[in-house]
Amino acid sequence: MKPVRKVEGRAIPFGRKNVDTDVIISAKWLKTISRDGLGEGAFESVRAQEGNVFDDPEYAGAPILIAGDNFGCGSSREHAAWALDDMGVKAIIAPSFSDIFSSNAFKNGLLAIPLPQEAIDRLMEVAKTDPITVDMESMSVTTPFQDRFTFEMDPFRQQCLMDGVDEIDLTMAKSDAIEAHETRVDSAQSWHKPVMA
Repeated sequence: MKPVRKVEGRAIPFGRKNVDTDVIISAKWLKTISRDGLGEGAFESVRAQEGNVFDDPEYAGAPILIAGDNFGCGSSREHAAWALDDMGVKAIIAPSFSDIFSSNAFKNGLLAIPLPQEAIDRLMEVAKTDPITVDMESMSVTTPFQDRFTFEMDPFRQQCLMDGVDEIDLTMAKSDAIEAHETRVDSAQSWHKPVMA
């Protein structure tokens, strides 16, 4: 996982509420275990509509997505986080997220930033013309117009995202202690060892 300290750039002003994981990436894309190429299928049903915001060249390569309440509801598919990452989104700003989506986003190095609806409304306006900045150190979202919205995040998650470490990295950092423990257990419990014929 790459460290994420700041995400800045244009934001896709999507704003829709109750976007479930099937809208983010439909079931037909779930036949793969690879993360590559899933961005192509992201928001496929929305992209089928003429004039949709995802195919607007104004927002091509935008690293931020602004969404409505209850983003990522529905199934637990991790492919939703993979698809967002593959399409270049690094931060999602919404009033609320489903717990499972929020967890999957965190595990994949995506920022799920909760802000009140009034802040979302303002950011939707700014996103139409100007860039937005998400700063993990100051826990704030800012605009070129002096808007500053602070957000909260579990300190453990914040540090992991800023350091670019996931659960496997944290476990591997303790490998010496784990190995020492296993050696102690093996020597203290000789009956635990399998008998070789």
